[in-house]
Formats: sequence, structure tokens, C-alpha cells
Amino acid sequence: MATINKVAIILKPKVITEFNTVLPNLTNWLKRRKVDIFFEDSQKSRIEKIFKGSTTKNFNYIHRDEISKKCKLIITMGGDGTLIGIARGKNIKKVNIFGINMGNLGFIAEFSKQDFYDGLELALKGKLKTRKVQMYQAQIQRKGKKPFTFNFLNDAVITKSGISRMFNLELESNGQSIYNLAGDGLIVSTPIGSTAYSLAANGPILHPSVKGVVLTPICPHALTHRPMVLPDSEVISIIIPRGHDDIYLTIDGQEEFRLEAKDEVVIKKSRTHYVNFYANEERNYFRTLKEKFKYGHR
Repeated sequence: MATINKVAIILKPKVITEFNTVLPNLTNWLKRRKVDIFFEDSQKSRIEKIFKGSTTKNFNYIHRDEISKKCKLIITMGGDGTLIGIARGKNIKKVNIFGINMGNLGFIAEFSKQDFYDGLELALKGKLKTRKVQMYQAQIQRKGKKPFTFNFLNDAVITKSGISRMFNLELESNGQSIYNLAGDGLIVSTPIGSTAYSLAANGPILHPSVKGVVLTPICPHALTHRPMVLPDSEVISIIIPRGHDDIYLTIDGQEEFRLEAKDEVVIKKSRTHYVNFYANEERNYFRTLKEKFKYGHR
């Protein structure tokens, strides 16, 4: 792979102070390597505050949807949420993502804020491996309306807004009934997302290489409704019965869409949408589980 000389930097929303040192250091490091730096145009005022009057004239500002046309590498600085947000972006499969974890809990972001320069050097030279992760899609089908389609990396969640009340869902897989669920909702999780909301709701941990999808009921009103792992080739249908309102579909914990009675949410693995993450070759999946979640500790 050729040397990369155009890089976009995506920052965790709103935060300024935690970038005051690390971001100027990173941009100076990139400039010394003659790399053109791009930020989102909506972040210009925040960038100027972070740099506190230092020169920012050499930076480029661009709309997020245009990044894939200009850059071959995106650096995300934040946590898993920052990385997941950019992963749903337009034409993201054309760009490789280098995730820097600015906090403590980040699981998907491969590199820590204390020690990422060696990996980034290899990435710029085209010598760092990437891993391809296929996205999933949730499509809302409503009678008389054009379907709404969302891509997701972690999970798609159906819950009730406002006061917590039990409601019903009908679940099918490839046209066959799974069960009618009564409870607080349902999490449909990818293997990567299995360590997020699904895990908190007592769902299983799936290794990222497992070709499966997890159905995790939220507070089910029956002991027989347990989390279930299905092959990722299955097409899952979730039907909203009549008599229910204030039901929402939430995508990756970042986007939501209000559902109506008789809506059908169809979830399947996408054939065309995927994302390429740079892999930290010094990172071990099981060691990460132990570090982030104290997995296996006695």
C-alpha cells in the first residue's frame, strides 16, 4: 500500500480540555511527516479553542460525508462511540480507521492515547494490518411508506420511551416464528456489540470472528425467554403489535426512530457495507476482556 499523506481527525463531541495537549502534539507530529490534516467543518470553532490562538491555517475543513473522497485514513479520538459514529458514515469502506481511546473503557478503539505513535507511523507507511468488519442493517417496513434503512456496527435496540412499561414484540427468523416477547424490549447485537448493551443485559460474549448475531431480551416477563445466538445469515423480523405506542428503534445508541403499530423491523447482515479498522498487533482480545471488564478475575 502506498504512503498516506492525507488524514482526517474525528474528535469526541463537545470535549475541549482533554485535547489541549494530545491534539497539538499529534498535528505537529503529522506536519513533520508532511501529512495534510482535515477536520470536520462543523468543528472549526472548537479546534481554534483547543489550539488557543496557535496557528491553524494549515488545517483543512471538510464535511463528514466528503472525507472518503479526500482521505484514506481517519483517526478517531474519543471512545468506542466516536469510532462507531464514523463507521456509519457515507462510503466509509473506502477509508481505514485508526481508533485512539481517550478514556478507560474503550473496547473497539485499538490504540491508547499514551502509546499510539508507533502504530500510526506504520499505518501512514501502509505497513499496518487492517481487519474488515461487516456492518448490519435494520430496515423499518411500514405499509404505504418507503422503507427506512439504517446501518449499525454494535446493536439495534427496540424499547419503550418514557415510563418503563412492559410491551409485546413478535420475533421471526427467516419467516419462522421464534417467540412472542413480553418485556422491556429487545437488543439485536453483532459480535462486536456483544460486549456493550447486550452484555449489561446478561447476553453472551461473542468473539469478533464468530459469524452470529445475538437476540437479548430486556427484562423479559418469562423465564423461558433467554438470550439466543443465531447464524448471521438469518433475516430477523421484529413486528410491533397493535395497541402499543412510544416504541423506538435505537441504532448504536446514537440514532433513534419512532415505530408505529404493525411496523416490521427487518435486521440482517449487510452485503455491501463494511468498515476497515487498523489492528493493534500488540493487543490480545482476551487480555482486553480482562483489562476492561475484569473478565475471569476471582
